[in-house]
Amino acid sequence: MEVRVRYAPSPTGLQHIGGVRTALFNYFFAKSMGGKFILRVEDTDRERYSDESLQDLYDTLDWLGIKWDEGPVVGGPYGPYIQSERFELYKEYAEKLVKDGKAYYCYCTPERLEKVRQEQIASKSDYQGYDRHCANLTDEERADLEAQGIKPVIRLRVPTEGKTTFHDILMGDITRKNKDVSPDPILLKSDGFPTYHLANVIDDHLMGITHIMRAQEWIPSGPLHILLYEAFGWEPPIYCHLPMVMGKDGQKLSKRHGSTSVRDFRAKGYLPEAIINYVTMVGWSLDDPTEFFSKEDLEKCFKIENIHKAPGVFDYKKLDWFNGQYIRECDNERLSSLCTPYLQEAGFISKEVTEEEKKLILSLIPSVKERMKVLSDVVPLTTFLFKDEPVVDKTVYIAKGSNEENTLKALEKGSGILLSGLKEGKAEATIEEELVNLSKELEIKINGVFQPIRVAITNSTVSLPLFDSIKLLGLDETEKRLERALKIFKEN
Repeated sequence: MEVRVRYAPSPTGLQHIGGVRTALFNYFFAKSMGGKFILRVEDTDRERYSDESLQDLYDTLDWLGIKWDEGPVVGGPYGPYIQSERFELYKEYAEKLVKDGKAYYCYCTPERLEKVRQEQIASKSDYQGYDRHCANLTDEERADLEAQGIKPVIRLRVPTEGKTTFHDILMGDITRKNKDVSPDPILLKSDGFPTYHLANVIDDHLMGITHIMRAQEWIPSGPLHILLYEAFGWEPPIYCHLPMVMGKDGQKLSKRHGSTSVRDFRAKGYLPEAIINYVTMVGWSLDDPTEFFSKEDLEKCFKIENIHKAPGVFDYKKLDWFNGQYIRECDNERLSSLCTPYLQEAGFISKEVTEEEKKLILSLIPSVKERMKVLSDVVPLTTFLFKDEPVVDKTVYIAKGSNEENTLKALEKGSGILLSGLKEGKAEATIEEELVNLSKELEIKINGVFQPIRVAITNSTVSLPLFDSIKLLGLDETEKRLERALKIFKEN
């Protein structure tokens, strides 16, 4: 049996981490089994549908390097792969269920349905939901209602007795009493639009989907889908409901934890290989010690049995660490190209990058890459080179545990040690040792000497390594900024 899996998002919002993890699990499982990864667009929710969301879906998968074997754009033998282009198909199969007695036409108005709902609430009835009012209408009654211009919906006949069981790879057998399944749910709306359940089951069957890997939030829909498969006389696929993606607080990952859309992560400067590696490991592992996997590695080693039953915890700091590691492994030429848009947006370099600017950016990379967590970090780390805005607040110069008097001494004596050492051609290690000795002399922590010097030169407490900053800035400019800082500190 050829493994065939699908990723079937609704284009009603930007691609988020949870959805992308589902896509990655499906993709890597298919590739590891020599199977097919199908992309299907479930766009029947026309009220929330947006072209932007659809484009974001394509852009996200393209950025991650996830190529679908069948689906929109690329085509395939079971198309179209966009549900709004398959409405006639859904109507045909829904009417077949009616013909076979497995479904029926319902003419109940919204007003009647609301009245029934309120009566059930008021009476505290054990039975909640549709009362099957139209389940056994005669042909004459149906004809009369249609003569009134009422357009019916099509409802599934759900058995009122017995149980429905389906097997999940992770969760085992899941059983639900039929009477607890949504009573006779709508399959086809009066306007011809299918509900999610009808379109989903029909498409999965006709597209030959063998394994369904989706979020655990769809488990309650499992029995209903099995009943639909049984009504059509089809063999259901193998189910694997994936554990939720949670924040560190144990709650479902949401915007309150931070960014959740891949677009946001991409804009901040996360690399696709870092996203793929880390997100795949949220709820999956090959073994305990192995943390780093390339996309090619995962295409070979991903195993469905290694998916965890427990919810996966998304740790933003861990992602930052992963991304930093991938940045440091990145080729300088590529990293230079990736950093360029951030420098352009900051106004540091021109929109049409000159050859001189390309050389400048490339020269920055060896220094900045060691301190970057995300690509956008290149801006604050290099601002001192492109924009000279001296710090006038003397408190910024004062390190924790130091004071104004010692900071002034550190700045005066430290500047002298630094400049004379550089002019004499002393080794960086020697100059650094002399600055450390100065901290001992002043009886302050090492940072009490280095922080005021760093702020004077880079206009920031966070910067590149001191000597790297000086090399990029030049000795003359360094001397000028140190003298300026001393003046500012004394006058304020």
